[in-house]
This record gives sequence, C-alpha cells and structure tokens, in this order.
Amino acid sequence: MCGIVGAVAQRDVSGILLEGLKRLEYRGYDSAGMALVDDTTQELDCIKALGKVEKLAESMSRRHVCGKLGIAHTRWATHGVPSERNAHPHISRNEIALVHNGIIENYASFREELVAAGYTFESETDTEVIVHLIEQACSEKGLSLLDAVKQTVERLHGAYGLCVIRRSEPDKIVIARSGSPLVIGVGIGENFVASDALALGQVTDRFIYLEEGDIAELTLKNIQIWNRENKKITRPVTHIKSDIAEVEKGDYGHFMLKEIYEQPTVIRNTLSGRISDTHVLEEAFGVKAREIFDQVRSVQIVACGTSFHAAMITKYWLENIAKMPCSVDIASDYRYRNIIVQPGTLFVSISQSGETADTLAALRYAKELNYVGCLAICNVATSSLVRESDFCLLTAAGREIGVASTKAFTTQLCVLLLMTLVLARRTGMDEKTERRYISDLNTLPEQVEKVLKLDDAIQNIAKNLMNKHHALFLGRGIQYPVAKEGALKLKEISYIHAEAYPAGELKHGPLALVDDSMPVIAVAPNDELLGKLKGNLAEVSARGGKLFVFADESSGFDSDKSTTLLHIPNIPEILAPIVYTIPLQLLAYHVAIYKGTDVDHPRNLAKSVTVE
Repeated sequence: MCGIVGAVAQRDVSGILLEGLKRLEYRGYDSAGMALVDDTTQELDCIKALGKVEKLAESMSRRHVCGKLGIAHTRWATHGVPSERNAHPHISRNEIALVHNGIIENYASFREELVAAGYTFESETDTEVIVHLIEQACSEKGLSLLDAVKQTVERLHGAYGLCVIRRSEPDKIVIARSGSPLVIGVGIGENFVASDALALGQVTDRFIYLEEGDIAELTLKNIQIWNRENKKITRPVTHIKSDIAEVEKGDYGHFMLKEIYEQPTVIRNTLSGRISDTHVLEEAFGVKAREIFDQVRSVQIVACGTSFHAAMITKYWLENIAKMPCSVDIASDYRYRNIIVQPGTLFVSISQSGETADTLAALRYAKELNYVGCLAICNVATSSLVRESDFCLLTAAGREIGVASTKAFTTQLCVLLLMTLVLARRTGMDEKTERRYISDLNTLPEQVEKVLKLDDAIQNIAKNLMNKHHALFLGRGIQYPVAKEGALKLKEISYIHAEAYPAGELKHGPLALVDDSMPVIAVAPNDELLGKLKGNLAEVSARGGKLFVFADESSGFDSDKSTTLLHIPNIPEILAPIVYTIPLQLLAYHVAIYKGTDVDHPRNLAKSVTVE
C-alpha cells in the first residue's frame, strides 16, 4: 500500500511532491521520504522521516530544499522494520535515486553479488538492490538511465512500480510497472508520475495509465513508453478530475451503483503487487507476517454485518484449501463468552472502517489471550483496528460512501483468499495448485466485468420483487454466506424482509413459508453440491413457490412457469463466492430503486458503527 509521486518541471517540485504524499496518506504507511536534484549544487538531496508526512514536511522546511526534478514515497514496511534508513528513496553512490512499490523476491542473491562488487547497503530492504543494479549498469556499462532500467527490470522477480532519477540526467524520470500500478500525469512543459491519480489532482486532470510491463521516460515536454516487448507504443490520455472523483457520483444515480461498478478496478488494485503470475507474495502482509504465519495451526475470525459474511466464506476456504480449522464469531458476542484459545491460533478481525466498536472491543479482548498474533483486514490504513493489530493487509477499495457495503466486501474476500493461500503453503499445498489458484485470481476482474453486463436482465428480475414483503435466499456450502449477504443487501436498502438459509434446511422449517407470494432467490454455481441444490429447489417448485435462480450457464437448469433463470458465465470454483455476490448486489439496488427508497442512506443505519 505504498505511495509514489514524481515530477519533472521548470519550477520547484518539492511542494507538489509533498502535497501528493498527503493525498496518498489514506493508503497507509510508516515512513516518508523525498529526493530532489538540488537546483544550486546539482547533487541529490534526500530527506526521510519516520512517521507521518507532516514530519517530512517539518524536516524539509528546516533544510530549505528545492529542485525541478524529484521523487517521493510513503512506505509500508515489508522488508526491514519501519525506520529512516529503510525509508525510500534509496540512493546509490549519490548518482541514482529510486522509489519502489512491490516486492522483489530474488533480492537476496543480488545483495550478495553487489556486496562482492563493492556496494554498501544502508538498509534492510529488497528495494536497495534495484538502485545499486541500475547504478552499476550506468557506471560499468556506460548505459543511459533508461537503458539501465530496462536491463535491470529483466532480472527482477516479483512485483514492482519503479520511479528512478539520475543526478547526471537532471531532466528526466524513468518509470517501470509490473504488478504494481503507475499513472503518468500529463502537464504543459512538465510531467508527473504517481501510484494513484488522486496524488496529482492539484496539478493535472490528464492521465496515462501504464499497462503491465510498460517502461516510460518522462521529460519536460515528452513522454515515451515502451511495452514488455520493448516496442515504443502510445497509451491513451484519460481526462479525470481526480481530486473529486471519489466523492462524486459521476454518471451514476447513486454511490452504491458507482461502487458496484468500481469492483473490477478495486479488485485489480487489491491484488496488485500482492501476487505474481504464480504465487502470493506473502511479504505484502508485513515484516512480522512470515514469523507469525509459520506458527499458525488454526484461525479465529471476528467481524460484524457484511464483514461477518466474508468471515463465513473464509472458513470454507481455510478448511477446504488450507485444511486448517477455523472458528467464526460475531464480534458483538465474542467477548461475552469464555474463549478457549487452542495453541497456534491466529486472531483475524475484519472491518471496512476499522472503527467498528464491537470488532475493536473483540480485538482488545483477544490481545489478552494466547493468540500467536492479531491480523487486521481493513480498508482504512489509519484506523484504530490497524494501529492496534500486530499486522494487517489493507483492502484497496477506496472510499465507500454508500451505507450498504459492496466493493469493500469483495475486496475483503480477495485479501482473505490471499491469506488462505499463504497458510495453505504451510499445510501441504503444492506449487502447481497455487499456480492454478493464482491464474484463476488474475482473471477475477474480467469475470466481474462479465457479470456486470447482465445488469439489464437483473433489473427485469427486480420488477418481480418490488411489491413483495418477504424473500427467501438459498445457497449450499460456501454459497450459503453469499445468500446471507444477498438477503442483507435487500433488507438494508429496500426494507423487504429477507432471510437466508442453507438450501438443505428447507424441509426443516422454512418450506412452510413457501407459496406463490414468496420469492425464493438461489445461487447455483456448477460445483459438487449442484445436484443437491436442484433437489432442494424442486421442493420449492412443487409447493407453488416462485424461483429466481442465478445459475452457472452449464448447470442444466431450465426455465419454466415457476422458475426464472439468469445464467452466470462459467467461472473457476474458487472465485464463485466473489462473483455470485455481484448479481445479488445489483438485484437489491434495482428493487430499492423501484420502491423509491434512499439507496445510499437507508433509514436507521450508519456507515461506521462506532458504538456497541
């Protein structure tokens, strides 16, 4: 969740870089730094500070630094503890300065090679090897900064977003992207780079988004981009008012709908820099993560509301994929019973805001018990939950304004699936299996985009529910919590009473409610429980119930007078809980629109529940 800002201009850029870092504070960080080519001495001037960006600003004001070329960074520690010496930028022989988002997996061998070549390391980071490799290519091979970066990145394994400057080439910035986003801000007689367009909203509204494998060179008047095949290419310029985009609905009628449609993007952002083509980069969980994960034998999760449904899904993943026992508790009840903590248990708390009172209270209680560590899954880097946990993995959902959670839920699931895969390594999952799961995960944004294209059909289904007073949601296995989330969304924003049940429980009571006035909504991916689900749904049809089934296109369901089908494209089984959530979000939204309720601000509810 680190942040990058860079600028080349005909004016002092230190204030621009500082403002950019402030705009990225939401991403979470433990230190900040900036490097400029000094206007007077033409030397690299590097300033770092542990803690908030304000500390960096204070140091800069005392130093009176200025320059027309510079890069800046906020760091979230992955290699090496939070400290000034581990903060970015990193400098090599007062010639090259570099900032980096991501994780370099083969850094250790490079470190040995560079020490043998006479390079001195000032930090514990993986990043410092990159800046020395680039300097080595410049000084020993006589390469330009651009060519040195091109040569160096070919040797790197992992994920990176790089921004590099050179003292003896004071008119350019070279950037490179693989697995970690970068965006170019297009100016007039000046150009910029950042890890998020939000950082540059004060200087431009024109942006170029780099694609995977792109390398670019920015000067005052030119932007040149090469793709992963080293072919010079052009990327489109996008106009966006980045400073206000997050708090305006744009062309959407409500924030909730905007946030539903943002899910492909925020899922990409959440996975970015945390997975390679073959596996999870577990360093993304932080400095303490590996040591704690090595001790884990079981998991305890606490959460509230939508986050509780994410926890329920994770229980299935942990037990099926990691072969690891998992307990899930509603946070408001957790601390009011006698908790028996088994040796080797990891405590995981989930919250969008990180300020949910019940979840915070559960965390504080858990810290008094014998857990191996406390992991927070959260969307807000500065929240109490993050600060008080041993380590965390932040979702990258961005600001969620609609009270009914949508994109925060799906990004939570992405992060929790990464946690599951990291733990599964320790319980026997082989590399081939992990590669298959990662291959599936890399398709997830596209899978969500396919489902969003079904919006018109979902809107037609919603017309059948708008005048109903009750609804029943059904799912089997891991889809039961998905059904619960669908029911919660419908009741939250349409005020229709909705309940969810495991489909196998129909005959144990809920079947008594079924008649032609009770809509029954079912989620039916093509998994090992599909046959069982079909039998359960036949019981509904036999009693005159009206079925609305979101079914895999290869599931073999047929439409009839009692059954309305919406076919979902075939997707990998591991992704089904995430993808099948999307049509239920859209269903709830359209029902609420037809009923005329206040979608973004449903009655009696608040976005962040900060009281018990």
